[in-house]
This record gives sequence, structure tokens and C-alpha cells, in this order.
Amino acid sequence: MDSGGGAQGLRCLVTGATGYIGGRLVPELLDAGHRVRCLARSPEKLRDYPWAGRAEVVRGDASDAESVADAMRDIDVAYYLIHALGTGSGFEKTDRTTARIFAEQARAAGVRRIVYLGGLTPEGIPEKDLSPHLRSRAEVGRILLESGVPTTVLRAAVIIGSGSASFEMLRYLTERLPVMVTPSWVRTRIQPIAVRDVLRYLVGSATMPDDVNCAFDIGGPDVVTYRDMMSRYATVAKLPHRLIVPVPMLTPRLSSHWVGLITPVPASIARPLAESLRHEVVCHEHDIARYVPDEPGIPISFDTALALALKRVKDAQVTTRWSSASVPGAPSDPLPTDPDWSGGSLYTDRREQTVDASPQALWRVVEGVGGDNGWYSFPLAWAVRGWLDRLVGGVGLRRGRRDAQRLRVGDPLDFWRVEEIEPGRLLRLRAEMRLPGLAWLEMYAEQDEKGRTRYRQRALFHPHGLLGHAYWWSVSPFHALVFGGMARNITRTAEQRTAGTTKKS
Repeated sequence: MDSGGGAQGLRCLVTGATGYIGGRLVPELLDAGHRVRCLARSPEKLRDYPWAGRAEVVRGDASDAESVADAMRDIDVAYYLIHALGTGSGFEKTDRTTARIFAEQARAAGVRRIVYLGGLTPEGIPEKDLSPHLRSRAEVGRILLESGVPTTVLRAAVIIGSGSASFEMLRYLTERLPVMVTPSWVRTRIQPIAVRDVLRYLVGSATMPDDVNCAFDIGGPDVVTYRDMMSRYATVAKLPHRLIVPVPMLTPRLSSHWVGLITPVPASIARPLAESLRHEVVCHEHDIARYVPDEPGIPISFDTALALALKRVKDAQVTTRWSSASVPGAPSDPLPTDPDWSGGSLYTDRREQTVDASPQALWRVVEGVGGDNGWYSFPLAWAVRGWLDRLVGGVGLRRGRRDAQRLRVGDPLDFWRVEEIEPGRLLRLRAEMRLPGLAWLEMYAEQDEKGRTRYRQRALFHPHGLLGHAYWWSVSPFHALVFGGMARNITRTAEQRTAGTTKKS
């Protein structure tokens, strides 16, 4: 990174680039014309990001003063997006240490501005009485503001976007529990904010005047209770009405264990966040608009933020993981490197077989599935599923195939539709039968590292509400018969056709 500024924009350092906000901030800064350097302990984790080739990545640890000093060289704006939440009970000490190192090295390097995303804290409550999570956020903000480097501290409450830990807690609680006995903090008022608005404020903070050294509350236009958030999530997600019954005797600590039990968000993250929900977190000023002006419809509403966060649930193409549904087109979309527990539940049935045939022979069988060729396992089960689908208004198996030999993207195929084809390698089908969720079937013809032909098959199901979870577990006992038989018979057919061709020749 050269030392010139000018037309190429500011030189920005982003810490926490492998995290939820950092991974989404980098492309926003790049698109704004800035140059970006990322400090990461494991740079290889950034290889899957769509922007990886546009940013400089350096190896280093934020707790190591020397590596931070190297990363700060020639930097104009340094983003501090590190939080030790999830590392255990000592996260407050870790946060304090890394913040001090960051502040000292930024001052020594002549950095023009530090930008920090912290937590919104209630007014009138001494810092010592805050939850450990919010107390640590407040302390880090104070350390950076006292660094001698002009600092912008942005204080946000719940961030709404797929992959945000707070949002994922909301998602799982609402989707998994149609009736909820909840702690009293469901009545606590919160001012959530969409992730795209958080990123807009972060990018805009880079160009604040040099004399600005203060904290700003940031939030969306809606002030709601956690109960409201769950009810409105259910409405936007088209789930049945949720019955929510607050129980005062559920203390914050007890409720944090309850949240950890219900959601797959790691307990080391879920518990501190749940304990923080006892505090009312509402913006007390909107001074940020003086430097990052609002526009019509911006900040966006809570319901709009929910709809954006859930958009990929409707439109996703499933690739290697649910959260890597596609190259994200918006900050609210999943990223390939989001945690496994983000993006909602995804059930998977995997099958794999070594095949004594060429990948081309195997592919011909794969591309020929469905229609008059059938599904290579338990025909009665497929027929019954088709009849049941028609009984509830679905398409059943009556559509067949457009062409007996070839498939193309968009083709109907019985009660599936062809979503993706990589000729000779991958066929991905999206279910169009009536289901309490979304389903896909993937079939791969590949070669392994030893040159052997390998057949891989994945059935994936993203449940919609509690009924979706119940559906998966009710049919899963039959998967070995249906999907296991399908994998065995597809590979056996490829082998038999290969053997038959060999005899004829």
C-alpha cells in the first residue's frame, strides 16, 4: 500500500475482517474508493470472500504490538472490529488489552482516525452495573476515545442481518418455539438496526473532520420490545402466530442457559448476549446524521431489515454450505465464512459411493433421472409421495421430463426443478412439492485423489417453523431406504452399462 491518498481514497486498516461486520465492511470501503488492508491471524480464512483479490491481507494478531504496528504503517483510518466474546470468562481482560495495544500503535503510526463499533448502553446506569458484554464494549470505547487519535465510536443495539449473533438468536427462538415461556426481558425496549445501515455509518465515519472525537448512538427508526421483535419476525417469515408468556422468575442468568439450550449459537456467545437483554438499549441522540446524513427511507425499518435478512431463505441456491448460498449481493446476505450456526437450520442426508465406471458413464445415469427413467429406489415410495403432493394441491410426479436424455437449467423434473447443472459433474434439483420448508437434491459425478470415479449425493432441507423440523424427523427413518437405495442403484446402473458396453466391444 503506497503512501499517497488523493483520488484513490483513504488507506484503511480493518481488523476483524473474518468476522460478521468486518467481512461485510471491506467491500463497502472498496466500493467507496478506499484502499483496504486486513489484519488477520489466519489470512487463509479470507480466501473465500468475493473481495479477497481486491484487498491487501497481512498476517498478525491484534494482541501483538509488533504485528499491529506493522499493519498500521501508512494507514489513514483504522477500524477496530474486534470483540473477544466467545473466548470464555476472561473476554473483558482480553478486550482491554487489545484495545490498549491498538490505541498505542495507532497514535505511534500517526493514524488520522480510529473507528470502533461498540454496544449501545442505557443511560443512568453505572458502567460497573452493566452486563459483562456491554461493560466491556463501553470500556473499549473509552480506551480508544482517550488514545490521542481522533476516534469515532458507534454504539449499536441488535444488528439485523443473516449471520449476526443477535439476529440468529432471534431467528432460532422464533422459528423453533411456537409457544414460548420467556424471561421478563422480552418486555425490554430495544432499538435494532439493519446491518446495511451499520455499514453505511462505518464507511461514512472514515471522512469525519479531524476535530470529531466522540461516541454516537446508531439505530433504526423503530423502538420495539424483544417480544415485538419475535412477533414481527413470525409475521415476516410467514410463521403462525407465536404465543409468548413472560415468566418473571426466569433470571437473566437462567434465561441465558435457556437461550443456549434452544439455539445453536455457541453458549459462550449466546449467554453474554442474553444477559445483556435486561438493559433497555435505545438511542438518546442522532448526532451521527450531521456527518452521515439520512436519506428518504434510510435508516430502514425493522420489518424491511427482517425481510432483507430472510431474503436468501427464499431465493438461495445451496452450494457447499447453507450460509454460502450464493455470492452475496447485499450486506444482509450470508457470506461463505459465516459461522455454521448462522443462516437458519439446514438438515442434510449425505451418500457417497465409489463407482467402477467412468465419470462420463456415471453422469449419463445422473442426467437421466426422473420421468419414465424413475428415481432408482423404492418406486412405491416415490409414487406415494407424488400422490400425497397432489392431494394437497402440489404438482406430484405428473410433469415428467422435457427430454429423456438431456436436462437444462429451469427444466421441470417431476416434482423438482433443475436449479443448476455443471455438465459432467453436478445436477442440483430444487423441490417444488408442497413442503414445510425448502429442499434440494444434489448429485455429483467426480474423480477422487486416486483417480477413481466417485458418486456423491446430498439431500438438503431448510425447515420452515416447528412443522418443518417435525417433517424432517418424521421422514428421516426412510432416508436409508430412499436416498441410500438411490445412491446404490445409480452407481450400479452406471457399472452395468459400462460392463455391457465392454462386452459388446
